[in-house]
Amino acid sequence: MAVSEALAAHLAAGTTTLCRCWAVARRDGVTLGFTDHDNDLVFDGVLFRADSGLTGQALQQTTGLAVDNGEALGALQSDAVTEADLVAGRYDAAEVRAWLVNWTNIAERHLLFRGTIGEVQTGGGGFRAELRGLTESLGQPMGRVYQRHCNARLGDAACAVDMASPAYSAEANVIDAVGGQALRLSGLSSYGADWFARGKLDVLSGAATGLSAMIKSDALDGAERRIDLWQELRATLAAGDRVRVQAGCDKRAETCKAKFGNFSRFRGFPHIPGEDWLMAVPKSGGSNGGGSLNR
Repeated sequence: MAVSEALAAHLAAGTTTLCRCWAVARRDGVTLGFTDHDNDLVFDGVLFRADSGLTGQALQQTTGLAVDNGEALGALQSDAVTEADLVAGRYDAAEVRAWLVNWTNIAERHLLFRGTIGEVQTGGGGFRAELRGLTESLGQPMGRVYQRHCNARLGDAACAVDMASPAYSAEANVIDAVGGQALRLSGLSSYGADWFARGKLDVLSGAATGLSAMIKSDALDGAERRIDLWQELRATLAAGDRVRVQAGCDKRAETCKAKFGNFSRFRGFPHIPGEDWLMAVPKSGGSNGGGSLNR
């Protein structure tokens, strides 16, 4: 993006009144603004705070498809960026925008960087966050893979299962949590065993509000339900916290048909020969005339 004529004229004047501003939009809807100016600034509906202690390292930008990158350094503060939020992953993949701003006329500004937060490190009362440019996403694998299992994500546009349906999603209260990874929940006894295995858990209240985790296993224990997560939540779950659990899918054609009634949208190839077919040899008896492998 080209620098505006007004800002270009200001830069050419020799004496400038410039500062940098950063807006961080987390995936839970929280947006925070920071500036290295002496006073707070406001634009685009964001308050850029001067007392945040955030500074930006030099941004490396290219004109090709190489990934733009940089770093942001800051101090941990109870009313801004907290260590608990960083450890809990609330800033993971948050969107970052950085501007060069004429603080005497904030309409004269230029967007320097747009991307996401990558690796975050904390320590010594501060933090260091890696900034990844938009071209980072171009390195992700694309296209379909020919395999027996479905390659859609449960509930996405290709799958189209309504995950808001009570048949596949329900809320429950936490009875207790061991290490943030093994949970006992109430109010889910009407669902069959393993119904939520490979599904998703979202935390709706408590210290871990807004965090999510994937469900490893799911078992009925009388009127209660035991849920084990693949990884423990990076914030504390307590008795009485409210969570939402969603049904899981093992990507098999049989599950798509029986559990979700959605075989017409199955995104796999259940009849494709497996690797063992390459080693198949003619039988000594019976018919060897070829034909379908599916009986």
